[in-house]
Amino acid sequence: MLKQFLQFKLSQKLSPQQIQLMKLIQLPTLAFEQRIKQELEENPALESGKDNTDDLEDNFDNTSEDYNDNESINAEDINVDEYLSDDEIPDYKTQVNNYSPDDDDKSIPYASGISFTQHLTTQLNTFRLDEEGRIIAEFLVGSVDGSGYIRRSLSDIMDDLAFTQNIYTTENKIEVTLKIVQQLDPAGVAARNLQECLSIQLQRKAKTLNTELALNIIEKAFDQFTKKHYKKLLLKFNVNEVQLKDAILEIERLNPKPGGSFSGNTRMVEHVVPDFTIKIMDNQLELTLNGRNAPELHVSREYNNMLKGYKEAKNKTKSQKDAVQFIKQKLDGAKWFIEAIKQRQQTLFVTMSAIMNYQKEYFLTGDELKLKPMILKNIADEIDMDVSTVSRVANSKYVDTPYGTKLIKEFFSESMTNAQGEEVSTREIKKILETVIEVENKKKPLTDEKLAKILKDKGYPIARRTIAKYREQLDIPVARLRKQI
Repeated sequence: MLKQFLQFKLSQKLSPQQIQLMKLIQLPTLAFEQRIKQELEENPALESGKDNTDDLEDNFDNTSEDYNDNESINAEDINVDEYLSDDEIPDYKTQVNNYSPDDDDKSIPYASGISFTQHLTTQLNTFRLDEEGRIIAEFLVGSVDGSGYIRRSLSDIMDDLAFTQNIYTTENKIEVTLKIVQQLDPAGVAARNLQECLSIQLQRKAKTLNTELALNIIEKAFDQFTKKHYKKLLLKFNVNEVQLKDAILEIERLNPKPGGSFSGNTRMVEHVVPDFTIKIMDNQLELTLNGRNAPELHVSREYNNMLKGYKEAKNKTKSQKDAVQFIKQKLDGAKWFIEAIKQRQQTLFVTMSAIMNYQKEYFLTGDELKLKPMILKNIADEIDMDVSTVSRVANSKYVDTPYGTKLIKEFFSESMTNAQGEEVSTREIKKILETVIEVENKKKPLTDEKLAKILKDKGYPIARRTIAKYREQLDIPVARLRKQI
């Protein structure tokens, strides 16, 4: 049985413009520049650089319907005067920013060079290999990862050689060729695990009592060494503490990631461009937004002239009407994009200003212990914006401070109450924990339980499991693995 009824429903929906604005706010500087380039390519009504014309309308408020690609527009309903103006408007009013045109636009060049794989392949020319052996050797070199290891089993490599290179060989043949590849530089390359990597490097060193003991430890007692069972090592090799310490020192000098030592490594390095700069002037904080976040954009003069021509034409043809519809859409899009950039600038500046004022003591001193507990809601309430907007600003933006370039989200932290009933940042607690571990007696490292007691004595009542969590976040191993002789 069918029933009909009325239902009132109140819902909030974001317009396409609002969604795109949120996406613009989220972009860091480099990605934002790419987005501008994309928009300039897609919208011919949008141009970059200074605009010398005086007859463009400065008011970017769209007084007609909101721009929508799917909207059906009647050319007769378009008020061309909304897009034209004969007022003489100073150039500075049509610019998006107020930065000097001679501001430095610094970019960092990247050096070219050969890859790590090419570096290894070139060295193979110094060895005498038959045709099959060279193919296997080059395949093994191609299997070396960025750290310098071969992470695959010999059986998998044998199968791949058969399927991809039409080479039918044995694991023994691959093992023999692997030993040749492991003679390449840097030492330790093409190892299958850390133990083999360290062993290869020690074998290349000049033979001394220290290197021989170090090699024996790696090859015969690697598990005990990694777990720092020093007493067992002393008994096993019948040496004293001084000899063991010297041997361990030899091991610590080795490179656990030989691939990272390649000087010609051309892996792309992420280039961080700070979105903000904070300076201290006369004991006061000064915040500036990176000029690259404020490009000079304007509406195309040619499109403006097209509309003039349409307005002055007495007999408007169908093609002219179709053209003015297209022009109207592109102009609306260009005006919205310029307005969105303005809103982005304002949102970034207001949000960072609130963060800077909230953490004023830290930015003036650089002392991480001065960082106040701060969550997204604190800043959102301060600037009367949504938490998601603050999150978009904080997650992907960097600020250049007198103490280095920092990711903004690092200034946010949860709070806890100390023994005096004051709220303190978890960052402060982690810093104290890090300091305590740094000055501990490495022969008898402090357990999590002892660390909890020390922090409690300092006025921070924290459970042992919380200490363990903070220690893991700081990438500090357990007490046993911090032990030294």
